Order: sequence, then C-alpha cells, then structure tokens
Amino acid sequence: MLLGYPIGELAWLALLIVAAGVVTGIFSGLFGIGGGAVIVPVLYEVFRALNVPEEVRMQLCIGTSLAIIVPTTFRSFVAHKKRGAVIPQVVRIWTVPAIVGVAIGSVAASYAPGTVFKVAFVIFASFISIRMFAGGDRWSLGTELPGGALMRFYGFVTGLFSSLVGVSGGAISNAVLTLYGQTMQRAVATSAGVGVPITIAGTIGYMLAGWRHQDQLPPLSVGFVSLFGVAFMAPVSSYTASYGVRLAHWLPRRQLEIAFGVFLMFASLRFIVSLI
Repeated sequence: MLLGYPIGELAWLALLIVAAGVVTGIFSGLFGIGGGAVIVPVLYEVFRALNVPEEVRMQLCIGTSLAIIVPTTFRSFVAHKKRGAVIPQVVRIWTVPAIVGVAIGSVAASYAPGTVFKVAFVIFASFISIRMFAGGDRWSLGTELPGGALMRFYGFVTGLFSSLVGVSGGAISNAVLTLYGQTMQRAVATSAGVGVPITIAGTIGYMLAGWRHQDQLPPLSVGFVSLFGVAFMAPVSSYTASYGVRLAHWLPRRQLEIAFGVFLMFASLRFIVSLI
C-alpha cells in the first residue's frame, strides 16, 4: 500500500498518465494547445478509480490539467519563437485580460458543479471544429488584426474558457487569429505564447479555489491540483512537445486545420457522452 492505495493500481494509473503525456505533448506542439482535452478525460477516470467525489472530480481534473500543461505550453512557445512564428503584440495585449478571465473561471470552480465545465467545453469545441472543417478561408472577419478593446475582449474570453475546461486557450485563440487572416502556423505559435500566462494563473487559481474542499481531495493534492498527476505527466508531455512543433511546420495549412477539427470533434463527443 502507498498513501492508502494498492501499489499495483497506482502503477497502472501512472502508466496511463505517462501514455497520455506523450499524446499531450505532441498535440501541444502540433495545435498550439496544452493538451487539456486529452488530459482531463484521462484524469477523470484516474480520479474515479481513486474514489474522488463527483462533486469535486471535474474541478480536480481541470486544475491538474492546467498545472501539467505549464511546462508543455512553455516548451511549445519557445520552440515556435525560435522559428519566428509568434506574434508578440498579440501575446502582450492578451495577457492581462486573459488572466482576469482565468481568475473568474477559478472562482467559479469553487462553487459551480462539474456539468458547467463539460457544457462549456462542448460549446466552444463544437463551434471551432465545424469552422475548421469548413475551411479557414471561407470564414473571415478581416485581413488584419483589430486593436483596442476588441483584442482585449478576445484575450478575456480565451482566459475564461481556458479556466473552465482546463486548456491553455489554443482552441479559441487559434480560431480568432485565423479569422483575421493569420496563417495556422502563426496562430498556433502565438496561442502557445498566450497559453503560458493562462496556465500559470490557472494553476494558482485552482489551488486557491480548491482549498476549502481539501477534505474531499486525494492525498498529495494542493487545492484542485493533484501533485501525483503533475509529477507523472508533465515531464513526458513537455519533452514530446518539440515533436509536435516539427509536424506543425511541416504539414500544409489545410491538413493542419482538418486534423485540428477532428481532434476537437472527438474531444467534444467525449464530454457529450459523459453528460448523458
């Protein structure tokens, strides 16, 4: 026994987490996302096996996901920046509003039921996947990025939804940037840059939000962040992110859009099934 759980069971769960970490890292570099849509469902089953109460299970998954993808998102951002694909002014303008959105989402995590977070994911993932299948060139809001309040609003929405579904915001920021004529490669790279402050703020927010639920959480948890999950998944996903970056700069734009759409579709379906 270790921390009250059979060693064999913990070893099997650790193996599943490591395997998901490989997929998470590749998806992070490929799509400019932290891989939360992969991490959250895996952790949900892990915490179910550990008998974490349903009332806090989804929040624990999201908080842990945000913590796991901090290094993954950072590595993805650095790799894309070396290739000169990041749009620095977008990262600069979106950072503060995104953190505000994350803060609001973190407060909601302390009081809202898990269903809220599942529905939020289905809404935005379904919309974006449909857009990707239709083709980015057919959907456009302009050829240049807007300025001022509208850009800050996009940053706020990205941060808010990121904290509600446990992702780094790449799904939303990718869609916004491509709607304004940016290539998928530049959108992916910039999304990774915006994801760095989002995931850091989200991790801190979920630690604080889960503090009053500490008695319902498994051992080695700090608020809604499981140190067990972070320790086994984060190093693997961070290491494999660079392979996803190589694929992102090798695949043609249309293939990248279709792949991104398929990924979001399956992730969305997973949440729909869990709501039935």
